[in-house]
Amino acid sequence: LGVKYINFKSVHLDYDAPDAEFEAAKRELAAAGLTLVGGGTITFDKDTDEGVRRYFEYAKKAGMPVMVSTGTPEVMPRVEKFAKQYDIKVAIHNHGPEDKHFPSPYDVLKLVKTMDRRMGLCMDIGHSTRAGADIVKAAADAGPRLLDMHAKDLKDGTAKESQCIVGEGVLPIAELFRQLQKMK
Repeated sequence: LGVKYINFKSVHLDYDAPDAEFEAAKRELAAAGLTLVGGGTITFDKDTDEGVRRYFEYAKKAGMPVMVSTGTPEVMPRVEKFAKQYDIKVAIHNHGPEDKHFPSPYDVLKLVKTMDRRMGLCMDIGHSTRAGADIVKAAADAGPRLLDMHAKDLKDGTAKESQCIVGEGVLPIAELFRQLQKMK
């Protein structure tokens, strides 16, 4: 298929896996010609140093340059502190109208605009559309804060359960990719 890049979730490599499993995963990726570009979605569910450090240690051991994450706005200043310390980017994932903290990419951008450059957005284009965002404009508005993206398509731009094959729905996929190319 020509796939070169991959993200891990904890189902691929458990948060508490022994170090030997992290090393084995790195060898398997290298042998397959794959590059790990990130992982998640990781939920920062404890606003404590240990609660946040745990996931940065996981990302560091796995070799993730970007953590796709979520949590409350209150935990994000602590996350920012660790992003700086570990030099790992954190892309906050928006989850659509059901998400009380980050329904739209603009909710994430509002939070991270004054934070360290390692704090940014993982725009889920389906959830963003359902939250009423113009995904092409949101990508442009995010600029360098757009650190990751989850792609899907929807037959109905308001219905979560209308997911379909990318290109067969109503999302402006070609325009979005033209915008991403413009942004390099």
